[in-house]
Amino acid sequence: MYKKRKRKKYKRISIVILVVVVSFIGSVLILNRRGRLTTVEMWLKDSVLFVQKVILKPFHLAGDKISDQELKKLKEEASSYKNLEAKNQELEHQLKELKKVLDLNTVLSDQSYLNATVINRNASYWYQIITLDKGEKSGIQNDLPVVVNEGLVGLTSSVSNFSSSVKLLTMEEFPKPISVKIEVGEHHIYGLLSGYNQNSKTLKVEGIAENTEIPMGSLVTTSGLGENIPAGIIIGYVKGVTSDNFDLARVVEVESKVNFEALSYVTILKRGDLES
Repeated sequence: MYKKRKRKKYKRISIVILVVVVSFIGSVLILNRRGRLTTVEMWLKDSVLFVQKVILKPFHLAGDKISDQELKKLKEEASSYKNLEAKNQELEHQLKELKKVLDLNTVLSDQSYLNATVINRNASYWYQIITLDKGEKSGIQNDLPVVVNEGLVGLTSSVSNFSSSVKLLTMEEFPKPISVKIEVGEHHIYGLLSGYNQNSKTLKVEGIAENTEIPMGSLVTTSGLGENIPAGIIIGYVKGVTSDNFDLARVVEVESKVNFEALSYVTILKRGDLES
């Protein structure tokens, strides 16, 4: 008797489940046909979605956590890549500058010179002074020419035992004018390199007669008439010619090919009797 009732109970439950399943399937079919839900269909759909959210929520949270971790890792890798890229660019710049120094040393093989590294550059005097890692112990004295492959950089000053300062050509008023010559055809025109124009980024050569014609692009080099500076060091190329304030002489604007903003390695030209 008990078993018979139990079988009836299971049968009823099975029928109810079957009805629910059939109703759900039928609702889906009806929805596909008429495009809208009945109250029962909406309740069934919402119930199913609720169950899905409850069951799948932990998996979504785990997925979000993994995504955050991966995103953090990607950001770290991107930052590391940028740092490596910056270091690589700096190394490439240094190698390029060292190659220029080696090329220059080949040209200066018959002269006394010393390679040096820029170790300090005050932002307040960026276009005026740099500090090198060579001083009196290396045979360096004041007013020695400092050059790079592209030309003259400046003159040494304030020399200590193990370092020295260099007054750059880009000082607005150079403290000691440098004798230079401008190549015009087969002859030279002489003048004095006296300063730098920050606006036009050109060096200023004065002391030239007004009636002298100077073509654009003419080469400007040291004349060798100075006490410590040999002849033939490149200063730059003529970019423009104007008259002085009294219209009595010409002022030549000279463009240097030296990158004064990125000096890393330079060469100091020494007197023959000062070799260390």
